[in-house]
Amino acid sequence: MTLNQLQYFYQAAKTQHFNHAADNLSISQPSLSRAIASLENELGVILFERMGRNVSLTKAGQIFLEQTEKILEDIAVAERKMHQLAASGGEISIAYVYPLSSDFIPSSAREFIKLEENQGITFTFAQGLSSENIDGLKSGKYDVIFGTRDSSEMSIRFVPVLRQNMVVIMPGGHELSDREWIEAEAFNHYPVLTYDRTSGLGKETRTFFRRYGVQPRIICQSPDENGIASLVRKQFGIALVADIGYSHLEDICVKPLAPKQSFSHTVYMGYLAGKYQIPAVSRYIKFIQDNHVEEDITK
Repeated sequence: MTLNQLQYFYQAAKTQHFNHAADNLSISQPSLSRAIASLENELGVILFERMGRNVSLTKAGQIFLEQTEKILEDIAVAERKMHQLAASGGEISIAYVYPLSSDFIPSSAREFIKLEENQGITFTFAQGLSSENIDGLKSGKYDVIFGTRDSSEMSIRFVPVLRQNMVVIMPGGHELSDREWIEAEAFNHYPVLTYDRTSGLGKETRTFFRRYGVQPRIICQSPDENGIASLVRKQFGIALVADIGYSHLEDICVKPLAPKQSFSHTVYMGYLAGKYQIPAVSRYIKFIQDNHVEEDITK
C-alpha cells in the first residue's frame, strides 16, 4: 500500500466518480482504476460498487475511508510541523547549571525569541549538574547545555560564554570581614561549605585548595550557590564560590581572593559537533556565540 493509493482512494470516495477524481489528481482515469483495483486486491476486499461512471463505497470502503482520513490528516500535520521547523518554529531543549537560572538563561532566551524570525520557537528548560547535562546532550535529551566543560568529550563542541570570578563569602560580622581580600590559607582555620565534589565547580575549588596546600574542614557539600549561601548566612562557615551576585542577601559578606591567588570559572555552551540541528537550534547556537561569548556574569 502506498501513499498515492490512499490519496487516489480518498479522491474517488469523495467524488464518487472515477473521472472526476482522476481530473482532480491530474492523472488518467485508467491509471486511477488500476491503482484502485491493485489496492482492493492487496486488501482482499471490494471498496467500491461500480455503477457506470459513478461509484459508491461498500461497507468495507466506508470503514477504510475513516482510517484513510486519519492517515492523511496525520501526514498533513507532520508536513505542517516539518515546514514550521524548517522556517521559524520548533522547540529547543536546554539544560544548565544553577547559577545561570536567575538571569543568563531566561534573559538570553527572551532576547532570542524577541527577534521576528524566532517568535514561533519554544523552549524547554532543565537544571542539573554539568555531568548530568552532558549525558543528556549525548543521549539526545537536550539540544544545548550550559555548564563546565569536559575536555574528554570529543563529540561535544564547547564554547566559552561566561566568566565568573571566584569569591569568598562569610557571615556578616565575621572576623575576616574587615580584610581587603582573603588568602587561601584562611580556609584552614574555619569550617568550610563547598560544592558537591562531582560538580564542575566542586572539582575547581578542590584543585584550588590542593594548589595552595589547604586542607579545609568541609562540613557540607551543596550542588549550588543557593544552598551554600543559606548555610553561610546562618554562620555555619565560609565558602569559596562563583560570584553570581550576593548583594541582595542580608547577613552575607563577600570578599575577593588575594590578587595572586584569584581565579575565575568559565561557563561553556555545549552542543554535539557534526550533528544535524533543526534551524531553530542552529540559530540559537549562533545567537549565543554572537552575543554572549565570555561575558562577565557579575556585570
